[in-house]
Amino acid sequence: MDAAPHAEVLDLPPGQISYRVAGPPDSARPPVVFLHGLLVDGQLWSAVAAQLAKQGVRSYAPTLPLGAQPTPMRPDADLTPRGIARLVLDFLVALDLRDITLVGNDTGGAIAQFVLDADPARIGRVVLTNCDGFDVFPPFPFTLLVRALRHPALVAALVPGLRSARLRHSPLAFGPLASRPFDPQLTRAWVAPLANADIRRDTARLARGIDPADLLDVSTRLGKIEVPVHILWGDADRFFRVDFGRRLAAAFARATFDTVPGGRTFLPLDHPDRVAATILRAA
Repeated sequence: MDAAPHAEVLDLPPGQISYRVAGPPDSARPPVVFLHGLLVDGQLWSAVAAQLAKQGVRSYAPTLPLGAQPTPMRPDADLTPRGIARLVLDFLVALDLRDITLVGNDTGGAIAQFVLDADPARIGRVVLTNCDGFDVFPPFPFTLLVRALRHPALVAALVPGLRSARLRHSPLAFGPLASRPFDPQLTRAWVAPLANADIRRDTARLARGIDPADLLDVSTRLGKIEVPVHILWGDADRFFRVDFGRRLAAAFARATFDTVPGGRTFLPLDHPDRVAATILRAA
């Protein structure tokens, strides 16, 4: 991917969206759009995108307003999960992306399900790695994090501590989500936006809009999705167990399921080769 953290900026109705692009602009293969989770950004997909680019695949990794965005959204922006799904659809329309491979991880997998429920017309296939589903939105103990994020003053009090890489990489933060050591520069980029009061405001609005009942409602219609779905699941994830992944696969009419030994929640960081290979097979 481009060396810049955010290579492009797109002005959409809810606000500016930064995104990273990789791969040839004249690729004949279906474009790939990546969706990340809470408190991370599009850089989660850098290694996967680089491998796809070598195979001639064009990919787009937007940084969604999930707490690590560089620019605040407009005050009237709908930052509920359904609102962010509509933002993703606006992103596809603005760039005229069609027949895409939609790839989601963690909260991004939930957003992908909301996108499918809203309008799957531009989606040709889906790849999901360890992610939310049904009424697990998010899994425990991240339910406590979402509650904390609803209070900007509380988050402001936590920001100074997040400057410590040891804390960011500890079992109380990102630590359990990956099996490989984290890059301190990457995790610093993920939490730095929370120092901005307007980003904390956006994140609070998002957290207040997360309702497991909404995703559970979407799950009742997953069986009507006609596009093929490919689910790749890390089997060492403490938060999204293998049985949960199999249950999610079973909810779709056309789904395959495979596991990655030793993989945790952030499968794109730990096993970018497996994720890229699944995307290539899906297309």
